[in-house]
Amino acid sequence: MNILFKGKDIPIFIVIVTYNAMPWLQKCLDSCKGYQVIIVDNKSTDGTIAFIKEKYPHMHLMPQKENLGFGQANNIGINYALVQRAEYVFLLNQDAYLQEGCLDKLLSVQRKNPDYGVLSPIHLNGKGGKLDENFSNYMVYKNNPHFYSDFILKNPLQQVYQVPFVNAAGWLLSKEVLETVGGFDPLFFHYGEDDNFCQRVRYHGYKVGVVPTAFLHHDREERYQMEITHGSEEHFELMERNLKMRYANINEENLDKLHKLLKRRQKNRQRALFKLNFSNANYLKKEIDLLKQIIPQIEKSRQLGIKKGGFLYLRDNERKVNF
Repeated sequence: MNILFKGKDIPIFIVIVTYNAMPWLQKCLDSCKGYQVIIVDNKSTDGTIAFIKEKYPHMHLMPQKENLGFGQANNIGINYALVQRAEYVFLLNQDAYLQEGCLDKLLSVQRKNPDYGVLSPIHLNGKGGKLDENFSNYMVYKNNPHFYSDFILKNPLQQVYQVPFVNAAGWLLSKEVLETVGGFDPLFFHYGEDDNFCQRVRYHGYKVGVVPTAFLHHDREERYQMEITHGSEEHFELMERNLKMRYANINEENLDKLHKLLKRRQKNRQRALFKLNFSNANYLKKEIDLLKQIIPQIEKSRQLGIKKGGFLYLRDNERKVNF
């Protein structure tokens, strides 16, 4: 919608990526009433698409033929919003619900502080009785020494508290930032893409912040946490994500360390074979193969990430997506 803000119409769109979202969908979409909403569905199989079509026909639904992952699906929604002349885009998780006035408060702060590339509300848990656990970890003393102190000591709250990272359950992004920084890097399928985006935001001279007067609920407390077995497929998926988050960070000159890591693993495997430790040698081979696969991907990501302007990772979607 074009919301009325201090006498000016501000085009803002909410972008939501869904995948089997039925447990949260109604509360999420009801919290977005009054705004233009773009929903990009990653090939749900639980009735999500039919429910949206029946209950929310006024929202713009973009079903995909495959699960594109969080970042790339968001890029499609962001690009559509920009084509519709959005000045701001708000990314909202399917399992998150806005409190009244959340976007108004974020917009007010962003227009006074355009150097903030990402603005987030405070994340409460699903019931709203306490902070979301992960969010509370983002706000620790080393990330911002004032946040918890100001609340506990009843100090005057700052308009915005700067942090290096806050997850993308609820992000306000301006068109200026999207043009400068781009969208989510396709290097990441699910998880890690928001870390990388914040790294690029900081590299290009913007800040990441939390607005203490705006709130959303992130309803994920009862989610099952799978235990990961050493050497399993999930183990290597986590290793891959962590390596990409660390070494695709364009704020650090660390590519030489990644190449040295590969050489160490190759030497370690030779020692394991010499000692007839075939189990360890097989594990190291998988790690070596992974490193060989992702090193050129990371190098490309870094080369693109330092470029400024051009709506990186966004404009290509105009040729691929039927709006």
